[in-house]
Amino acid sequence: MAGSPALKFTVRRQPVVLVAPAGPTPRELTRLSDIDDQDALRFQLPIIHFFRRHDGRNDDPAPVLRDAIAAALVHYYPLAGRLRQLEGRKLAVDCTSEGVLFVEADADIRLDQFGAALQPPFACLDELLFDVPGSSGLLDTPIIHFQVTRLACGGFIMASKIQHTVLDGPGMVQFLAAVAELARGAVAPTVRPVWARELLMAMHDDPAPPTVFTHREYDDVPDASGTIMPLESMVRRPFFFGPGELSTIRSHLPPAVRRSATAFDLLTGCLWRCRTVALAPVAHEEMRMICLVSPRGRKQQDGGTPVVPVGYYGNAFACPVAISTAGDLCANPVSYAVELVMKTKREVDMEYLRSVARLMVRRGRPHFTMVHAYVMADVSKFGFRDHDFGWGTPVYGGMAEGGIGHMTGDTSFLIAVKNSKGEDGLVVPVCLPSPVMDKFVEEMRRLM
Repeated sequence: MAGSPALKFTVRRQPVVLVAPAGPTPRELTRLSDIDDQDALRFQLPIIHFFRRHDGRNDDPAPVLRDAIAAALVHYYPLAGRLRQLEGRKLAVDCTSEGVLFVEADADIRLDQFGAALQPPFACLDELLFDVPGSSGLLDTPIIHFQVTRLACGGFIMASKIQHTVLDGPGMVQFLAAVAELARGAVAPTVRPVWARELLMAMHDDPAPPTVFTHREYDDVPDASGTIMPLESMVRRPFFFGPGELSTIRSHLPPAVRRSATAFDLLTGCLWRCRTVALAPVAHEEMRMICLVSPRGRKQQDGGTPVVPVGYYGNAFACPVAISTAGDLCANPVSYAVELVMKTKREVDMEYLRSVARLMVRRGRPHFTMVHAYVMADVSKFGFRDHDFGWGTPVYGGMAEGGIGHMTGDTSFLIAVKNSKGEDGLVVPVCLPSPVMDKFVEEMRRLM
């Protein structure tokens, strides 16, 4: 049985299979970049898509998707391999063509029983993405795990789990777009995959960097007061922000900041400040807002060539940190936090990423500091909602959990959704201890 007391259903799974590339692929050992294999990315990231019944199709989606995955793996053949660890904790993909995990299942539940507004966290995820024994490790396990669950109404759910060290969110969107094109009959993906992990490798003969970055996100800070929150006794709650809510937050900013702040800047600054007030730390404590920032889409100085090649599906983001004392964060208006976030984001370019790569090699691939930290990632524009495997675009497509695995209590995503009224907006799942959540909600209401 699965789900919360309000959502119970039975899932019947067929035997697990490995889906290998549909054609011959190279056998090689290819290293990940020095951004890919940092400690903070050594986990599996779950993604989920919910699809309605398509009136024009009565065929079974599972074999269609399985065959399309096999065809896509010919182009993305490292994803069919296995991770190995080399000297200095360096990770590499052994391109064995063993394949990805694939599970097909049936559930005695209709899509409408999941509710009018689909958004994480999904309490029934353990049934919709079965944890196959032996598949949760980092080394010598499948890099991607798929489960296609047929629903009683004729719709279906496709859930997947990726090894984050091998590809980031845009990389997974790119791979799934290839699967979708092939499922609809294309001969080859429109976007050709680019491995090129040397792009973000620390080279021994690198010239001295023109800018020296402090990288305070990797400060060595002892957790003397136990600030890293365990998941026990946590309350998970999603917060929806439509145009009206964003406009209200924007109205608190000075005109110059109001014009230039993005939705990410607004919400990250707002949530950081409200969360700090709710946690009520000692005034002199340093609070950290870690922002996941990517230079994808930016152009080189020639104005035409992207700094991250089109088709690159490795990790291409940094985790810069905004820092303020708790006292300053709570005493100042929300514009103070928003401006700190904006300043922090501006630091990140390709030279910043290469500097992180050098730090990773020099310091043994550390995790960024989580003491008094909150992590925010904007996945709203990645394109998870655009995937059409032949049954139309999903009712929901995106993150399956509200935060990042082992850091769920200290992380949030900005996710594009429709609410129960059909309005487009952003949802931010937040996870806090129950009494802290009450204070957080009150602080958010005061701001609104």
